[in-house]
Amino acid sequence: MERRQILVVEDDPAIRRGLVDALSFAGFAVLEASDGSDGLALARDHDVDLLVLDLVLPGRDGLSVLREIRSVWSPLPVIVLTARGAENDRVEGLRLGADDYMVKPFSVKELLARIEAVLRRVPERPPVLERVRFEGGQADLSRQQIQFDDGGRCELSEREQQLLKYLVSNTGRAVSRDELLARVWGLNPAGITTRTIDMHIARLREKLHDDPGSPRIVVTVRGQGYMFAAEGPT
Repeated sequence: MERRQILVVEDDPAIRRGLVDALSFAGFAVLEASDGSDGLALARDHDVDLLVLDLVLPGRDGLSVLREIRSVWSPLPVIVLTARGAENDRVEGLRLGADDYMVKPFSVKELLARIEAVLRRVPERPPVLERVRFEGGQADLSRQQIQFDDGGRCELSEREQQLLKYLVSNTGRAVSRDELLARVWGLNPAGITTRTIDMHIARLREKLHDDPGSPRIVVTVRGQGYMFAAEGPT
């Protein structure tokens, strides 16, 4: 089984090192950052299962990081770390969607227990599928190719393959345009107005022979984004 990956964003070197060592010893894969901007970049570029986030950070603070994470890829579980007596920060963190919080100083043993509890409430990341069925054919993601049941084939561009793979990996969940910009294009969606996502979705539907007027494979979820609704892995 693939190890679940934790991202620790904490500016205090001693606390961060202690967390990284404890989590590694507990069997997790661990990424670390000392400020909010680097933490967001790591969350965007890696498949993270849970974020341990200090709220008091240099530059971009933890509440700002949490706000963007919730607006872009909301399913990511987050445990916030706060200073003793910072009740307003804890309340605001929970209001913004933190799954739990710990008050410094804290017991690493208790933090590990809380991490396990939060992870039990969320499903594990599905394995990345290399071949997936859809109505009328299958996608071979490793070869960047669509194979139709009637024998026809269609090549995917690298970006189309990345987009389809991300949607397939989140089958049954609506993925927002901002999340696709962040996780597939590697862009910070803040302030970006673009039709790139919609244009790529249109081309992908065309290659999948998915009726743009009434799509059945890559469907539009009004107000939320796009969702892959295929038959499943081959």
